[in-house]
Amino acid sequence: MKAFILDRYKNKSLRFGDLPEPVLGSGDVLVEVHAAGLNPLDVKIRDGEFKPILPYRPPLVLGHDVAGTVVQVGTGVRRLKLGDEVYARPRDGRIGTFAQFIAIDEADVALKPRSLSMKEAASVPLAGLTAWQVLVERANLKRGQKVLIHAGSGGVGIFAIQLAKHLGATVATTASTTNAALVKSLGADILIDYKKQDFEKNPLGL
Repeated sequence: MKAFILDRYKNKSLRFGDLPEPVLGSGDVLVEVHAAGLNPLDVKIRDGEFKPILPYRPPLVLGHDVAGTVVQVGTGVRRLKLGDEVYARPRDGRIGTFAQFIAIDEADVALKPRSLSMKEAASVPLAGLTAWQVLVERANLKRGQKVLIHAGSGGVGIFAIQLAKHLGATVATTASTTNAALVKSLGADILIDYKKQDFEKNPLGL
């Protein structure tokens, strides 16, 4: 299969070349990649910044977001089938969406919403999961609480604002005046212009 390959850490260019197709485990699905998302995390891994906690060994394929079609299933797969359109954030240690195919644990894969294109779906998993983990799993955000979300117009912030509002929280967010209309449309109650206001003195803008 074709893939963009990182031959060594801190190499600014990925090599477009050939690799063997992934081998499926019993609980894996093989996804034909239609779209993949590019994240700051990929750049940091490329530059070796995560080597102490994510010791990947080059050559490797980067990529944490994917949308595509299931073209093969492992013997233990029960929830997904051939032809399913899916999206996913492959778990650490099994990344590699910058390729024609990727094998992913079935538990890490979800059916793609019909309302989203492949490109749109590929932009969701990593940022969306980050917002969920922070607000739901870590903070246990509840209705009536207040939350400050930094960089509200960024990849994670866009999801975090909507999720926090869905959970019933009052949302303050930092953003520039240029992005004020965007964060307001996502549901932000309070805009803190980080270029003009000191959020540390009044973190929720109240």
